[in-house]
Amino acid sequence: MNYERALGVLYGEREKLNRVIASLEELAGNPAAVQIPSRRGRKKGMSAQERREISDRMKKYWASRRATARKAAPAL
Repeated sequence: MNYERALGVLYGEREKLNRVIASLEELAGNPAAVQIPSRRGRKKGMSAQERREISDRMKKYWASRRATARKAAPAL
């Protein structure tokens, strides 16, 4: 096994870890930098009128589907 290459990889990983640790320590020293995003921009709920319109539209849709299915089905 090439020990020099393995050591080079490990030293590179150690440098990355040191940078991450330094960043986390910096954030820990400044609590204002760590903020949890708020839940803004929620979807608007439907009004009763909108629900009624959708209900009527779907009733018409399913009625037409049933009518088409009756015409296409063979009589027994």
